[in-house]
Amino acid sequence: MSLPPDSVRTLYLCYFSLREPLVQTQVLPYLRQLSAAGIQVHLLTFEPRLRESWSVEDLTKQKERLATEGIAWFYLPYHKRPSVPATLYDIVAGARYAAKLVRTYKIDVLHARSHVPAMMGALVKRWTGARLIFDIRGFMPEEYVDAGLWPAGGSIYRAVKATERWLLSSADAFVVLTERAREILFGGGADTDSLGRPIEVIPCCMDAERFKSPATETAEDVRGELNLAGRRVIVYLGALGGWYLTEEMAEFLATAHRQDSNTFSLILTQSQPDMISGPLRALGVSNEDYLIRKVAPADVPRYLRAADVSLSFIKPCYSKQASSPTKIAEALASGLPIVSNAGIGDLDAMIEGDRVGVIVREFNEAGYLEAMSALDAMRQDGSIAVRCKASAISRFDLSTVGGPRYVRLYERLMAGRAVE
Repeated sequence: MSLPPDSVRTLYLCYFSLREPLVQTQVLPYLRQLSAAGIQVHLLTFEPRLRESWSVEDLTKQKERLATEGIAWFYLPYHKRPSVPATLYDIVAGARYAAKLVRTYKIDVLHARSHVPAMMGALVKRWTGARLIFDIRGFMPEEYVDAGLWPAGGSIYRAVKATERWLLSSADAFVVLTERAREILFGGGADTDSLGRPIEVIPCCMDAERFKSPATETAEDVRGELNLAGRRVIVYLGALGGWYLTEEMAEFLATAHRQDSNTFSLILTQSQPDMISGPLRALGVSNEDYLIRKVAPADVPRYLRAADVSLSFIKPCYSKQASSPTKIAEALASGLPIVSNAGIGDLDAMIEGDRVGVIVREFNEAGYLEAMSALDAMRQDGSIAVRCKASAISRFDLSTVGGPRYVRLYERLMAGRAVE
């Protein structure tokens, strides 16, 4: 099936702010792909401190800018405290407003990004008959248990699991990030569930154009600016703490510095610098041998170009089998081999199968040294950067993987029948 222009109207429900980096680098690029395929896109976000953070002029400018990209933007205030009542309030307010949008703009599809928006979408589906895509971004109940926030089998966990089962039964189509998630939730590798509802596996993708080196600036230029000429640069991109194993990454970096004193650690994070600067100093890494910097999403590609290797350690737990770290796609698109721990989404098979990095299976000095030795051997192979970029394009490219799979899901959904 091919979607003719303006044949489908979708409302994308997102429980984040438009200004959130994730929305700028993940949500909006996908929506532009849907718009380019002829789908009429409507977006609902939730804005913290709406009146204080947004002027009328800013809101108008953003609506006009997004309209030129084929995205009609709507917003509601986000409420944070008290946590559970505030979220429940937002679910009800979001569902009521979304139902109004569905009726006003004759929306065909509700596209819910994760569990909270899916609750809104399931209510609106019941009220209006619109079809529902449950875009499952992870195993939310298990994430809270794995993070130690909820007791396993506790009343909150059981209530949220019951809600998740309701959402899974209510949806008309599904997106998961990994093959492992599809296998766990739906069994096997089929592209439909037992009721014939379409499923697409769509990892966190990137816009490959962003990561192409401009003719006006080489990697050496960026290295020169950062005083990194001639050094082995290991980069970490992303948040610290929580799921991200900051202590273990500091230990890995310190081991790499001892193995090769020419090593430099480049930490690009929005988190507090002392979360990793303290551990690095305690492990003997001098202030001159690392840089921690907060970098805007638009500047990430040029900093990655200055690196040789990308590091990512994430807590290996049940919920992370559903994870697809965006940083992996971005590093590969920059030609960087990956150092990752085992047990995260589909990364083990991808990294080892494509020969684009190493998997650390033990968090100790021997495991780190083995990984660095394998990486150094890889870097002697002049084709490693080409191989990394090829892997990024074949698995994570927005225009050839992510966008087409989303469009295909809409085609399959509209060709079928909504779940009653």
